[in-house]
Amino acid sequence: MLLRRLSLLLALAWMALLFYLSHQPSLETPMLFSGQDKVLHAAVYALLGLLLLAAQPRQAQGYSWQQIGISVLIASLYGLSDEIHQYFIPGRSNEILDWVADTVGALIAASLLAWLSRKWNSAGRRAYR
Repeated sequence: MLLRRLSLLLALAWMALLFYLSHQPSLETPMLFSGQDKVLHAAVYALLGLLLLAAQPRQAQGYSWQQIGISVLIASLYGLSDEIHQYFIPGRSNEILDWVADTVGALIAASLLAWLSRKWNSAGRRAYR
């Protein structure tokens, strides 16, 4: 229960930080490779997807597909609202591919956490047999 509450609090704090950063006219990051911004979007929203899933109650067999879907939907809608928000910020741009990267990052991370939770539960049940 404590971990779920902490995860929700961290998810909300992460969303607030993303809003703050999106409100800045520009963010200077060194360009290391092509497509770097999409990888960064995916990574940032992967963390959000993880936190949103961890904030939900885990079933005995692990997280459900519905819980994954809810987490990804919330992260995706937040990413969409972020792109709309950036439209109104001078010096920023909004891109549909940024939103796609946000959604894919959240989907990959939430799916990975759900898979790991199932493996962990499965390994734990085998250890007690």
